[in-house]
Amino acid sequence: MALTITSVASITKISATSATSVKPIEEGEEDYARVLELSLLFYEAQRSGKLPENNRISWRGDSALSDRGINGEDLTGGYYDAGDFVKFGFTMASTTTLLAWGAVSWPEAYIEAGQLDEIRKAIKWATDYFIKCHVSEFVFYGQVGDFSVDHTYWGRPEELNTTRPAYKIDPDHPGSDLAGETAAALAASSIVFKNVDPNYSERCLKHAKELYNFANKYRGLYHSAIRGAAQYYESTDYGDELAWAAAWLFKATNDSRYLEDAEHHYQHFHLKERPNEFFYNKKVAGVQVLLAQLTGQPEYQNAACAFCDFSVRQQKRTPKGLLYIDKFGTLCHAANVAFVCLQAADYPNIGDPQEYREFATQQISYMLGDRGRSYVVGYGYNPPAQPHHAASSCPNKPAPCGWPEFDRQEPNPQILYGALVSGPDEADKFQDHREEYIYTEVTLDYNAGFTSVLAGLLQLRIKKSLETLPWIGSRREGRKEVEVVEYYKRDGNGTGLVGS
Repeated sequence: MALTITSVASITKISATSATSVKPIEEGEEDYARVLELSLLFYEAQRSGKLPENNRISWRGDSALSDRGINGEDLTGGYYDAGDFVKFGFTMASTTTLLAWGAVSWPEAYIEAGQLDEIRKAIKWATDYFIKCHVSEFVFYGQVGDFSVDHTYWGRPEELNTTRPAYKIDPDHPGSDLAGETAAALAASSIVFKNVDPNYSERCLKHAKELYNFANKYRGLYHSAIRGAAQYYESTDYGDELAWAAAWLFKATNDSRYLEDAEHHYQHFHLKERPNEFFYNKKVAGVQVLLAQLTGQPEYQNAACAFCDFSVRQQKRTPKGLLYIDKFGTLCHAANVAFVCLQAADYPNIGDPQEYREFATQQISYMLGDRGRSYVVGYGYNPPAQPHHAASSCPNKPAPCGWPEFDRQEPNPQILYGALVSGPDEADKFQDHREEYIYTEVTLDYNAGFTSVLAGLLQLRIKKSLETLPWIGSRREGRKEVEVVEYYKRDGNGTGLVGS
C-alpha cells in the first residue's frame, strides 16, 4: 500500500492518514526540511513517562509512570528504544550525542525548517532522563525494563503492566562505555543549551564531568554489569567512548585537560586505525573527525580522511548504490557514515569535501525514494506501512491491542511518521512485513545520524542559495518601465555583494 504525504509544517496532532487524502511527492523531489520535521516526530512517538500537554502524537499518552530505581529513585521519562518498551541508556545516549552534534553544527538548517525548538525538546527529553538516572557521583541507571519480559507483551505502552526492573552501573559493576557515552551526550547537549538556557547547560555539564570521571576511574564494559544488555546492545570496547567523552568535554569547556585526556586515550587504545563503520558501539570514526575539527592536526585529519575515502570509494554497495555494512540497520549504517563524512567535509584538509557531500546526498536520496521506494514511514512513494512497532500497530481506542495486531497483514493503523526502518538487504530487496524485523525494525539510533545528515544537507542547500542573491528593481526602456531581476554573488569573504 503506497502512502504519500504533503507538507506538515503546521502539524499540531499526528494520527492515521489514508492514502487518498494526501498529495503525491513529485518524482525526484527531496524536501529535507519536511523529513527533518518528520524524523523529530518519530522521537516524540518514542517518549516514555508523562507527556506534555502539547504532545503532537494523538495515539500516545502517559506511560511507565512507575519506573523506579532499586531505592525508589524516579526513573520516569526518556525514550523507548524501538518497537518495544525497554529503555536502553547506551543507545539513547549515542542517539543524543549525534542529534546534539548536528544541532551544534548546522543550526541554520533547523531554523530554516522551523525545527530549532523541536530538536532542543528532543535532546532535552533525553538529557532530563540521564540526569535522573545519575543518582550519585558513581551510580548511573543504564537500563529500565527486562527485554525477556518485555518481549512477551505486544500492545500499547500506556497499558503496559509487566515488571520493569532497573539496572545500574557503580564502582563494583562499572560501565566505562555507558558512562562515557552519556558524558559525551550531556557535554554535547550543554553546547546546544548554552545560549538559550545557561543554567540547564551548566547542569548538563556538571553531570557530564562526573560521568566522565566515573567512566575513567572505574573501567569496565557495561554489559557485564547490566543483565541481558549483551544480547541486544553489546559493547566491544570502551576506549573510544573515553576519548569521545573527553573530546566533547573539551569542546564544551575549552579546558585543555580534557583534550590531553582525549589524545591520551586515542593513543593508548590505538584509535588511529581505520574503522569500517560508525554507530553506537563503534565511535572511532567520530573521535577521529571530532579531534581533527578541534585540533587541526594532520594525524587526525589523515585518519578521518582514510575512513571517509574508504567508505565512499571502496566500501561495499548494493546494486542500486546503498552503502552496505550490515544486515541489521542497513540504512542507519549508511546514514551514520554520510553524517560523519559530512562533518569532515566542513573542515579543511580532510579529504575531498565535494566527494563526501555528493556521497551523503546520494545515500539520503536512496532512503527518501529515488531508487524506487521510500524507507521513511509516512514520506514519499510507497513508504514502509508495517514497521515493527507495537504502539503504532494498535487501532484507535477503545479497540483492544495485542498479539493479534502483530499478526495482521495490513498497514499499521497509526502512521509512525519519520521513522527510518532498518532497510533492504544487500540486493536491495525489502520485505514490508511487521514480523520481518530485520527489514522493518525502527530504533532511536537508526534515526540519529539520519536526522543530523538531513540538517547538514539542508544547510548546504541554504548556503548554495545564498551564493547568488536576487535584486529586483526596474529601469526605463523608451516609454516603458520594465521589471529587472539581476543576481549578485557574495564576494570572496562572504561579507559583501558584487555584481554578476
